[in-house]
Amino acid sequence: MLTGLSIRDVVLIEALDLDFAPGLGVLTGETGAGKSILLDALGLALGGRGETALVRSGAGQAVVTASFVTPADGSPIALLLDENGIAREPGEPLMIRRLVKADGGSRAFVNDQPASAGLLRDLAQHLVEIHGQHDDRGLLNARGHRRLLDAYGRLDVASVAAAHRRWRAAEAELAEMRESHDAAMRDREWLEHAVGELTAVAPEPGEEEQLAERRAAMQRGEKIATELQGIADLLDGSEGGLARLRQAARILERVADDHEALGEALAAIDRAIIEGAAAQEKVDEAAEALAFDPAQLEADEARLFELRGLARKHRVQPDDLSALAGDLAARLARIESGGEALERLEKSVAAAQAEYRKAADSLHKARVEAAARLDRSVANELKPLKLDAARFRTMVEPLAEAQWSATGSDRVEFEIATNPGTPFGPLAKIASGGELSRFILALKVALAEEGGARTLIFDEIDRGVGGAVASAIGERLSRLAASAQVLVVTHSPQVAARGNRHMLIAKSSDGIVTRTGVTPLDTDERREEIARMLSGAEITDEARAQAQRLLEPA
Repeated sequence: MLTGLSIRDVVLIEALDLDFAPGLGVLTGETGAGKSILLDALGLALGGRGETALVRSGAGQAVVTASFVTPADGSPIALLLDENGIAREPGEPLMIRRLVKADGGSRAFVNDQPASAGLLRDLAQHLVEIHGQHDDRGLLNARGHRRLLDAYGRLDVASVAAAHRRWRAAEAELAEMRESHDAAMRDREWLEHAVGELTAVAPEPGEEEQLAERRAAMQRGEKIATELQGIADLLDGSEGGLARLRQAARILERVADDHEALGEALAAIDRAIIEGAAAQEKVDEAAEALAFDPAQLEADEARLFELRGLARKHRVQPDDLSALAGDLAARLARIESGGEALERLEKSVAAAQAEYRKAADSLHKARVEAAARLDRSVANELKPLKLDAARFRTMVEPLAEAQWSATGSDRVEFEIATNPGTPFGPLAKIASGGELSRFILALKVALAEEGGARTLIFDEIDRGVGGAVASAIGERLSRLAASAQVLVVTHSPQVAARGNRHMLIAKSSDGIVTRTGVTPLDTDERREEIARMLSGAEITDEARAQAQRLLEPA
């Protein structure tokens, strides 16, 4: 709901601060007083074009600030603010400010944070509906008719949306599977060859490292085989060192008791024999480990080259060949079973589509029934508004399957025929200015609380009518104001008398500068203004009496 409007230096308005409240507010004034300036200023705050012509002559910039009630958490307005990074303070009103410079350019702020004019327009869709003779938004926008009908009938669109998501998700999964299967089929011959080749080789993790180490060991053994044999001969040959030490030990054993030093010499030789034997054992162990087998070396090298060649071919490490073999075999297996998987997914898509179709058909029937109720409700409002020759209908037509969406399978549009025998057509193209405004009012009354924005502005909806029709317009605006804030710019005293608050728009001049101002009227001032509207320039007592009767509760 709009709670305040502050205007600075807009056309003829130098400075103006207005407060608004729930219910029906009326704005009156003589022709040319500047009522359109007020709406232009509000339109600027709601994302309208920031034209330099709006800046008051002699001023550097024009500024308009509109305040609205605090948006509820989870509301479309709150979600828009959150999505655009606009901070919200609990309990604080929503503040929208627009600035237009005289030399060109404009800036916008939401809650004192920079914002785009596009965000202002998005917010405006949920804040204010302005209906006039040249309005091209709100009820005239056929794209919103389906939502309005669903809200009016309180229809279950959520289940259709859920069914649509499941259907599209199943289709996406099927498309992905088909793409994967088609790609796999193109690679089938290569996969069969690769799996056969890898299976024949049967690589094992870590095998390449083991083969490389064993080959290196045999190559080292080949190089030092002669040296090892020479060491063995020197240690344990018939003329080797150990044989000579043992001979010396046997001789010393016979004479060791003859002198202490001989015994010590025998002990030293015994130790030398033990160490020499240990050395011989280690040399033999090394010789065995480094034993060179030409056949084994050739086999290891062939296996090593085969593994490394496969690794280069498939662009993996040799240790990854075993895992690759498993992956390729799995892909090949999926090809074999892919036909069955595709068939299962196709059945899932068909089932999901059938579920969506069932939900959409049910919604379609509910829409047709709601449309009939809405048509009857609007028809009841047309005659009192002097539109008794006109006809209204809500078209609910099935869409082509390619156009089915989360909102169902229908196209919904409000249509009218203004005269008997004339074809139905869109609201904006068929109705004249005055008729269009009254059609919008009839629709708004019929839709009651389902119109969306909580502030409705009607600009001269009563132009060209008077008497009973004007009274009917005023009565319906009053009914509409019971569930929404309604502001109406009017020339009709019957409409003005229905308001909960009355503001007078007037132009003044000091001979040099002309200004537009807005004054809230008290009860006596209001009676006087309505009397002026009834009688013209000269207010008569009869006009005052008639104004009093209009102001009296029905």
